[in-house]
Amino acid sequence: MSKLVVLKFAYGSFEQGFAVTLQIGEECDRPTTEIMGKLPPCPEIPLYYSHWQTIYRRLGNVYRLDADQVQITNVSMTQDCLNTSHILRARFNTWLRSEEFRPIREKWLESLLPTDQVRVILQAENSHLQRLPWHLWDLLERYPKAEIALSSPTYERIPKSRTPNKVVNILAIVGNSEGIDTHADLELLQQCRNADVCLLVEPERKELTDHLWEKNWDILFFAGHSSSQGKDGTGRIYLNKTDSLTIGELKYALKTAIERGLQLAIFNSCDGLGLAQELADLQIPQMIVMREPVPDRVAQEFLKYLIGSFAGGDLLYQAVRQARERLQGLEDRFPCATWLPVIFQNPSQPPMTWDCLTRTYKKVNPSLPLVTKPGFQVAFFSSVVMTAIVCGLRFLGTLQGLEFQAFDQMMRSRPDEGPDSRLLLVTIDDNDLAFQRQNREELKGTSLSDKSLNQLLLTLQKYQPRAIGLDIYRDFAAEPKDLISRLQQTNNLIGVCKGSDTTEKTKGIAPPPEIPVERLGFSDFLHDTDGVVRRQLLFMTPEAASLCTTHYALSTQLAFRYLLPLGIQPTFTPQKQLQLGKTVLPRLASRASGYQSIDANGGQLLLNYRSTKKIAEQVTFTQLISGQVNPKAIKDRIVLIGVSAKGDFPDYWATPYGNNLDHQLAGVIVQAHMVSQILSAVLDNRPLLQVWSPWQEILWIWIWSFMGGLLTWRISSQSSLVVAVGVTSGVLYLFCFGLLIWGFWVPFIPSSASLVGTVGVILVQNSKFKIQNSKLIRENI
Repeated sequence: MSKLVVLKFAYGSFEQGFAVTLQIGEECDRPTTEIMGKLPPCPEIPLYYSHWQTIYRRLGNVYRLDADQVQITNVSMTQDCLNTSHILRARFNTWLRSEEFRPIREKWLESLLPTDQVRVILQAENSHLQRLPWHLWDLLERYPKAEIALSSPTYERIPKSRTPNKVVNILAIVGNSEGIDTHADLELLQQCRNADVCLLVEPERKELTDHLWEKNWDILFFAGHSSSQGKDGTGRIYLNKTDSLTIGELKYALKTAIERGLQLAIFNSCDGLGLAQELADLQIPQMIVMREPVPDRVAQEFLKYLIGSFAGGDLLYQAVRQARERLQGLEDRFPCATWLPVIFQNPSQPPMTWDCLTRTYKKVNPSLPLVTKPGFQVAFFSSVVMTAIVCGLRFLGTLQGLEFQAFDQMMRSRPDEGPDSRLLLVTIDDNDLAFQRQNREELKGTSLSDKSLNQLLLTLQKYQPRAIGLDIYRDFAAEPKDLISRLQQTNNLIGVCKGSDTTEKTKGIAPPPEIPVERLGFSDFLHDTDGVVRRQLLFMTPEAASLCTTHYALSTQLAFRYLLPLGIQPTFTPQKQLQLGKTVLPRLASRASGYQSIDANGGQLLLNYRSTKKIAEQVTFTQLISGQVNPKAIKDRIVLIGVSAKGDFPDYWATPYGNNLDHQLAGVIVQAHMVSQILSAVLDNRPLLQVWSPWQEILWIWIWSFMGGLLTWRISSQSSLVVAVGVTSGVLYLFCFGLLIWGFWVPFIPSSASLVGTVGVILVQNSKFKIQNSKLIRENI
């Protein structure tokens, strides 16, 4: 999905802080979300930037700056530049993670998916804000299809009445090129497809203004020396060895060119923010400039990558991001090359592609009727076609994000089941950590010291739990002899290790050395592309180099030990499915409902979270060792020990119950849901989540697509049809919700999309309006 995000910095300063407004909406539509926040004072940010800027400008590169200002010394300061850039980046992100700015950050994460195509526009008048490396914001880096642009706080849209050109008209200006090579720029422009390039080499002022007045230009390109000077950062371009101009001195010619349809200005030259700010006052739709002096080689490579992507059909924002990121290959010689290119955007203008420069629209004839009543054959054929389209999109993973959201909503809406009485959670919170530190206990990088762990296990052994799950990493040897003995001899204790983390030499996190492998379980979780845990891993074959050699998950090992006294032992079916008693735990298919593809390694099943606000009774470490817990709450139960602290040892995961920071669940609670799922399925006949076969799902999608065709066939009134489609969609949701409660996850989003899509296709296909005078058909001239 294409999203537009606007960050408005209305007033403030680095000394006083900034008021910030966040708007999020669909592309080319009004924002659907708006929230206000604040960035706290941080006067050192401009100083950090100034320090980096000073070192960067002393690198001695051949810049496209004013020829008199080009460095001629060759002083190697590359490492200093990199060091200061890392410091600036770290301090900048720390500022953006401040508590006052947190509501905006959380609303962003709540509203946008990592798969969304996002245009981010930063509206700010403060020049220091505009110069900051916003592309390095850790939040923005989560979105591979996002790019940020700068904008002036004031703007307006200029209506265009021009007839689009048959080819893309480019006015290419080569200014003073002393000390740099601009021939590569010209060769790249001349290779553009469907383009007519007019070249002006070191023109006189009158020659340039005459060209701007005389033709309808689509793109204005400048290569040569430029700079932003003075306290107000006035932009200046150097036309030739004697003449230079500001944007103000070209105001009337540029204003006319923009009114005639000039869409894009590219200044492949140095220090262009001053140029962009002045040109933005003339309401040009888009500009691309360089924040700082740009080395000649970097300017050439950026233009090559930009033209290749943009003229190749990519959206301008995606083309700029790709071209900017490819500059990273030059950063061994030209540090921070990826910091330089930036888009300057008029927010009232839509995003641009190369092909849209040569297209126009035809108007609608309002006298024609909109709908004719379709026949049954049209309804049937349209439903088949729409089902094929939706299933194709689903196969490619296009609908995966929406299916996940619908699934999560249904999971949250189920009736409360109450806590699982077979479990007890012992959590280590921030107070427990403080308690250990007050007693001067050494934590050794974990949440429980040797002394506290020994005391905890000793207390639990008195009350005879059926199994103990230690969901805390201890990849180091215990020191007290009594703890070593207790870890070795406590037969109902299950330790934990991790098999999926990767370092340079080893993989995973090792288990406690005192616990034998048969009493170990791995803690690996499976999260989907949006970071949400919806699957449970029962068992897997560990990698040869893994430090974690156990085959079973912690939750599986705990369930085994709880069921063993009941005479229930694990076996495997011929299909390699885990069986406990009469219950077979179904493995998740390689292509299941909602999933584009799934790693087939290991035993996976959908995690049917227990619908309750509290999965089990929960006590803290301090409460347990101080004798505040009823022994009956421990005897014959599974006791899970884990961390709930959010300070030093955070272990929190996004689930269907929420993926923002306040609603994530602690890892030990997710483990409890997994244990409860196995025990409830075996002992209580609670349904495990399953999916239909692909053919059953296709048939289900087609049924609702055909239902849309029948509605359109039988109902002529558009208002009645809208009501009927809405009611049918509601019935579809209730069906899917009821099936989920009974243990079947069936596709809701593809079904509703096929229902609505079939209605829309039939209306368009059978309207006389489309037959006689197409509505808003975009065509090439």
